[in-house]
Amino acid sequence: MNSITTNELAKLLAVQPITLLDVREPDEYAAGHIAEAQLLPLGNLPQMVGNLSKQSQLYVICRSGRRSQMAVDFLTDQGYTAVNVTGGMNAWTGEVESTD
Repeated sequence: MNSITTNELAKLLAVQPITLLDVREPDEYAAGHIAEAQLLPLGNLPQMVGNLSKQSQLYVICRSGRRSQMAVDFLTDQGYTAVNVTGGMNAWTGEVESTD
């Protein structure tokens, strides 16, 4: 499974803890993000990848799904198991938190 929908993500979040990475820029994240999401901008991923666990599946979200797919491709090349959230925050209908 290389991708899931936002509806599938919402169901997962309701039943188990997961590692959800938000690869948008800090201002996008601050404006509204999923509470469980950890900010890791795509541009910082190469420097920060060593801090991620290869033991757990990583779920990756962005605004529309394009940057998160790039992150998934990179993570997969590095030996991680990563899943793209298709549609990204544009398709997310659940609650969001902001830090603005």
